[in-house]
Amino acid sequence: MNEFEKDIIVKAGDKKSIEEFCNATWQPLYRYIYYKVQNKEEAEDIIQETYIKAISYMQKNHINMNKCMAFLKTVALNVLRDRWRKNKRKGKVINLDEVTLKEDRIEDSTENMIQREIIENALGLLNDEQRTVIELRILKGYSVADTAKAMNKKEGTVRVLQYRALQNLRKVLKKDY
Repeated sequence: MNEFEKDIIVKAGDKKSIEEFCNATWQPLYRYIYYKVQNKEEAEDIIQETYIKAISYMQKNHINMNKCMAFLKTVALNVLRDRWRKNKRKGKVINLDEVTLKEDRIEDSTENMIQREIIENALGLLNDEQRTVIELRILKGYSVADTAKAMNKKEGTVRVLQYRALQNLRKVLKKDY
């Protein structure tokens, strides 16, 4: 019989029994919750809420918890679901003062087009290999290995080409724009 399968009695007002209960169940419960939320602070908050609800229930009903981990996991899942529902209902907060008008969006798209043209012109000033490496690595998101295969080059050569291409691109953009 392991420590989770023995009877754990949580008595009202008995700090020692509550402490023993929490010490016996904290680690596996934390791992279980952390796996669900992937966030340390949120997992700790959920554990606290779980213990508050579980211990108050256990004390009111004078329950001897045999295999208490299943009970705690159920309570933890309910707490987690409540949080998700609450966050889902809140929705996204939007500050109406920051909402741009349609004309502003048109100006933004024009500005984006101008920036894109400037970058295309600057790329045109690079040699073919540098332009190709920037297109593959940055614009298309290829890995170094995939870029090396596509260009029939070694990975180290691709890294050096990319570095030099970015340096040249930076110089061109500073000089001309």
